[in-house]
Order: sequence, then C-alpha cells, then structure tokens
Amino acid sequence: MRRYWHLATLLTTIVLVPNATMQAQHEEHAMSAGGTSGSGAAAPSTLSPSVARDIARLRTATAPFKSLDSAVAAGYARAVAQCISHPQLGGMGYHHQNSALVDGKLEVEHPEILVYRRAPGGAYELTGVEYEVPYAVAPRDSTPPTIMGQPLKRFDAIKMWYLHVWPWLENPAGMFADWNPRVTCG
Repeated sequence: MRRYWHLATLLTTIVLVPNATMQAQHEEHAMSAGGTSGSGAAAPSTLSPSVARDIARLRTATAPFKSLDSAVAAGYARAVAQCISHPQLGGMGYHHQNSALVDGKLEVEHPEILVYRRAPGGAYELTGVEYEVPYAVAPRDSTPPTIMGQPLKRFDAIKMWYLHVWPWLENPAGMFADWNPRVTCG
C-alpha cells in the first residue's frame, strides 16, 4: 500500500505542479502587462483603417482553423491540457501553438498560437490568436517587436514577447487585451 501512495504522490507532482505553474505563469504575464488590456485595446469600430485591414487579413487567413482538425493539419498542436482563465478578468482559452512559427518573424496571416474556447456543446470555437517572439531573437531589453502597429508585451517566465488579438470573438476589454471576459473555462 505504501508503494502505491508514493507512486500516487509522484504522479500528482509530475502532472499537477507543471499545470499549476503554467497557469501561474500565464496569469503573471497578463497581470504584469497591465491586467485587462494592453496598448491599442480598441473596439473593432475604433480601429485605424490599417489595423482594420490587418484584422480582416487575419480573419481570412485563420478562417480555415475554425476547425481544429484543419489547424492540426497546418502544424498547430492538437492536445492542450489547460484552459487559461482568471476569476475576475475572464479567460484566454486553450492555446494551440505551431512551434515551427516561433521563429521571430511576425506575420499577420501566420500567428504562432491559435486560441480556442469550448462551446456549450463541447466543440472547440476559434476566438483569437497570439503572436510570440522569443527573447533569443529579440532580447528582453530591446525595443518590443510590433505587429498591427501594436508593441508586443514581455512574458519573462517563458522568455517571450507576446500579443493577443481577438478577431473571432468580440472582446469588451479590447481587440488586443490579454483577457476576454467572454471566454470561460468552466
């Protein structure tokens, strides 16, 4: 019996601690960036014409990824263990990364991460994207990389610059806010 107790303790440590750490890191990166919004957190109707064009390009490029199977076929991860949420600010959702795109090149049509939420019936629903640039390419102390006229924010825990964009689910906190109150993980 004692052997099983030790095994259960070990498995709990291996499985639960990294998930809790990852949740804490995501909360840290959004909270350190000002909580609910970043620069340019504007409603779609108040976006500049050039940003509105970029959002339209992003929607066209990511429309096929409304199907998670299509996203997986394009190189995005299928399995994501955790939905990221905050009790007061809302959620970020499930982050499906395409590791091949984490190369330091920011392209509107090729986000490094697709963000999904679970619809009431259990299906995945594409809600947003996240752009990322590793510190190895753009060091932490350098000028932040930009996309769509928005500077990326620091996420020191994983040594990345990042920016959320919500082209598929209106975000009352803004198009470029970290958290979307309409995304829940419950």
